[in-house]
Amino acid sequence: MARRIEVVPHDPHWLVMFDAEAEDIAAVLGAELVAIHHIGSTAIPGIKAKPIIDLLVEVRDIEKMDAFNDAMIGLDYEPLGEHGIPGRRFFRKPDEFTRTHHAHVFGTGHPDIDRHLNFRDYLIAHPDEAQAYGRLKEGLARRFPEDIDNYIDGKSEFIHEIDEKAKAWAEGARCD
Repeated sequence: MARRIEVVPHDPHWLVMFDAEAEDIAAVLGAELVAIHHIGSTAIPGIKAKPIIDLLVEVRDIEKMDAFNDAMIGLDYEPLGEHGIPGRRFFRKPDEFTRTHHAHVFGTGHPDIDRHLNFRDYLIAHPDEAQAYGRLKEGLARRFPEDIDNYIDGKSEFIHEIDEKAKAWAEGARCD
């Protein structure tokens, strides 16, 4: 059974869901935790998104993260290892077909931390581009309602363009 791709209007409750999940994960990781950030489209006010909360979890040592798999399972997460991104640990909740949360865990200094945060912050600061991203995702979900690969491929060029703009924007903001 294929997972149905659904893009819905922004829900202010997503922030509440993030906060609750971040608190649970923080309790599990304890002193290994550096920070937890709300990323992805549900973190960008006013745009349409798949209703899956993405958490970026920064830890001191990614190699120690595997020791937390059982505790993450206790929070109903499925550990999937690096899941295609070296240096990451990926967890999804609760299962393949009814996901509510993704936890992307990176060790301090991993370049994807800044990339994700810059992307989010850029789109928050540039609402017209954020709305364009929401419209793109909505159109792709209609076009590929059960084809996650084509949905993701359809976003790739836009994401790459925003990643480049966001990096330059963040570097400029740090210089101000």
